[in-house]
Amino acid sequence: MPAVSHKALQMPASPIRKLVPFADAAKKRGTKIYHLNIGQPDIETPKSFLDAVKTADIKVLEYSHSAGNESYRKKLSGYYAGYNIQIDASDIIITCGGSEAIEIAMMTCFNAGDEIIIPEPFYANYNGFSKAADVIVKPIRSSIESGFALPPISDFEKLITPKTKGIMICNPGNPTGYLYSKAELEALRDLVKKYDLFLLSDEVYREFCYDGKEYVSVMHLSGIENNVVLLDSISKRYSACGARIGAMISKNKEVMNAALKFAQARLSPPSYGQIGAEAALETPKSYFDGVIKEYIARRDYVIESLNKMQGVFCPKPSGAFYCIARLPIDNADTFCQWLLESFTHQGQTVMLAPATGFYSTPGAGLNEVRIAYILKIEDLKGAMLCLEEALKVYPGRTEA
Repeated sequence: MPAVSHKALQMPASPIRKLVPFADAAKKRGTKIYHLNIGQPDIETPKSFLDAVKTADIKVLEYSHSAGNESYRKKLSGYYAGYNIQIDASDIIITCGGSEAIEIAMMTCFNAGDEIIIPEPFYANYNGFSKAADVIVKPIRSSIESGFALPPISDFEKLITPKTKGIMICNPGNPTGYLYSKAELEALRDLVKKYDLFLLSDEVYREFCYDGKEYVSVMHLSGIENNVVLLDSISKRYSACGARIGAMISKNKEVMNAALKFAQARLSPPSYGQIGAEAALETPKSYFDGVIKEYIARRDYVIESLNKMQGVFCPKPSGAFYCIARLPIDNADTFCQWLLESFTHQGQTVMLAPATGFYSTPGAGLNEVRIAYILKIEDLKGAMLCLEEALKVYPGRTEA
């Protein structure tokens, strides 16, 4: 039998999804599972999105333009203008989710063997996309004690070699929920300008910034317009993960012309997703006000509950709907599997994502988990109770 490729063997399994078989088995045994492992909000998708899809008068479901429907891209540029991001339709390529935006950006901006510096922990699929593009990730560690603030610029500079071609960030951050400050981003800008690097920024959670803190985009940074690539998605903004609509954005015409060739190779983004996404741009501010209020309540409950547990530490995030918690455990992968295979409390358990998969450094994050606070408060109460009881009896518990 022919062997699969080396690249396929090197592709990392998703830390978010790899425990699904154990969860399925637990459900078959009758166990109720609180899913805090995946960023799938329970917030309802805006009615405007769903109505536009339902009422679309389409006789032939044709390919769209490879860059996406022009009407959507034009309207989308107006959305970004609301965040003081000045772009036009030609600066935007609509993608099959934020995932494809990242993948196309990686393939467009980097050659095989080029290096990209990414603060860790980071969104797990960055590892997978870099493997697919033959790009080498050079991780730079952020600290749970600092709430996962941007590491010192001097530490970035130590990692720069002749092979370094770019830096990538997520702001607000997945999996940490950290929101970079203007000063942190300006320090990155100066570094990017000094070494003429690409700066890729995944900003899919811009709607979800808390405590009055300011969202600053890399598109706001002057002097590096041709270095910046913005990556986006509607999945979390409109709780429309299944629509698979994202965007790759840059003012660098050479980058966008090259990226379009990759977009042409996959033909076009989903038509119904674009129809819904274009309609959803009319979503009123009141929708987001309610969503943000709900996420703040969920965040506050989860963070307070975690830090009350013996031996647990979790910094308070300022954005997105994730947090990384340090637990008194020997191995996060073992613990998260044990929760599904061997533990129940009153017929219930909780599914978490081991943080090891959000690091590129081997052995990092062994006593950390990512929690997505995407369930209603009532369910979060059950989940936190399960976690607290589990930590009391887990065989691999360590001393706090």
